Order: sequence, then C-alpha cells, then structure tokens
Amino acid sequence: MASNGAVDSKTHKFNPHFTQAVINATGPKASPRVRQLTTSLIRHLHDFARENELTVDEWMAGVELMNEAGRMSDDRRNEGQLVCDIFGLESLVDEITYKLASDAADEPTATAILGPFWRKEAPLKSMGDTIVSGFDDKGDRTWMHGTVTDFLTGKPIEGAVLDVWHTAPNGLYEQQDPDQPDMNLRGRFTTGKDGKYNFYCLRPVPYPIPYDGPAGKILQALDRHPYRPAHIHFILTAPGYKPIITQIFDRNSKYIEDDAVFAVKDSLIVDFKPFQGDPKADFELPYDFKLATFEDAKKHSVAGTTEESAA
Repeated sequence: MASNGAVDSKTHKFNPHFTQAVINATGPKASPRVRQLTTSLIRHLHDFARENELTVDEWMAGVELMNEAGRMSDDRRNEGQLVCDIFGLESLVDEITYKLASDAADEPTATAILGPFWRKEAPLKSMGDTIVSGFDDKGDRTWMHGTVTDFLTGKPIEGAVLDVWHTAPNGLYEQQDPDQPDMNLRGRFTTGKDGKYNFYCLRPVPYPIPYDGPAGKILQALDRHPYRPAHIHFILTAPGYKPIITQIFDRNSKYIEDDAVFAVKDSLIVDFKPFQGDPKADFELPYDFKLATFEDAKKHSVAGTTEESAA
C-alpha cells in the first residue's frame, strides 16, 4: 500500500483490501449463518475471479446464463436446479446434508438428488395399484415391493408415505410429454402396520436431461453427454422420521458408471428380476427402505435433522 492509501501496483496486481470491504458491508442484524455463508461465498467468488482474471464479457455470459435459466424455469421445469446438477453441486450438498457418522452401526437408505421433475400432490394410491396409464404395448411392467423399517430396530414403520415417479419408455416425464395423462407414472402409497408396500410401475430407461437451455450449453462446452442411467425416484416420509429423498438405479443400465448428474451410489443399484405367474408384470423389483428417527439422526451426526428443517 502506498503512503497515500492507494494500492501499490508493484506489490499487488489487484486491490488486496477490496474483498474484505465487501464482507465488512454486512450489517449487524444478519444472522450468524447468513454471515458465515455469504462471507465464504464472497471470498470464493472473488478469488475465482482474480485467479482466472475473469473478463467483463465472460462475467456477463455467466450472468446471462443464470438469467436464461430463470426465464426457462416454471412449475414443470427447474433449469437452475438442472445447472446445479450437471456441476455435481446437488449431489455434493445431498451427501453433506445426510451423511451419517462413520461409526454408526447401520445406515438408513442412502439419499440421492431430488432432480427437477418432482411434482407436488401425486395421486394417492392403494397398495397393489399401478402408476402406469397407457403404454399397454410399451415398457417392461414391474412389480415393486418391500418393507419400510426403522434403520436401528428393524421394526416396520406404519404410516410411511412413498412418493414415487419415473419416466416413460420414451424417456420423458409426464410434464414434458403432451401425449401422457396428467400425473402419469407418479403415485403416493402409505404403509400399514406391517410396513410393507407394493405397486406396479415400469422398468425405467436411460434418458437425456433437457439440453435445450443453459445446462445443455454448459454440457456442450465441456464436451459431456446429457444422459442419466435408468432410475426410479422416491421421497419417503413418516411421522417422527427424517424424510429421505432418493433414487434407485438399474444395474444393467447404460450410463450407470457415467451419470450426467453424478447421483449413482452403490447401495442404490438394484436388479430387476424376471417374473412369472403375474400377467401384470414382466419383472419383480424387491427393495427395502430404512429410515432414521429425528432423535437417532441427531445422535449419529446427520446434519439438518430437526423436524423444522425437514419441513
């Protein structure tokens, strides 16, 4: 710093006090968590800009990408979330939020990203119902079944709600496809005292994430493909238990080792078994889900374990 308070260009290429001045602008009424997050974010953003000597044109290209993602987003498509997905950010945040301490005797079902195609208020179904409408001659019919249990005690959980959704044989979710009925391939099922569930669905197929927007531009710039392996989405909730957002993946699917959004975990890879004796199903898919109570989640160092945060 020169004696007159100006930055000495011989010592510093850029103003070494600028970032701290921006951080110091945060007022005293900001919450501790907001202060922590924004301070770290400002430092990382400013360091990124300086390290790469970001130009105005490059910065404006990034701003326009974010603006375009906002313009494309609605209740049927979340382009901003999709951009986060292809950078692996949602998968990383998912791991940080739900990871159990390594000394836990067992673990609940692993989590995975929500993705941009979940919809509220999927149809309530009875056990044994199908979520499939149409596609009579397309897709492999599958009978999925299992039990929802407490991950520590192994006891069945009554009143657990399984919210399930997946793509059609053409690789499209129903809100992307005008030829599908509203809420097709979606449903919510509630367990009884035995904790068991069962329903009919389709064996899913790999599909490309939408790449006609900012996420697609990024993938093309990075010379990456847009494909996801075949999977089924779930949200599981039960009174007193920490919700789980997850996906299960077909072991034989292409892209299982190269998911465009980095969501595959070993414990979520499943086997669709050929099934005979049921005219409604070509395959059987058994899978049990394990949930942790809010109390047990806290004991085993799961972040975000309060019922308020789960809401």
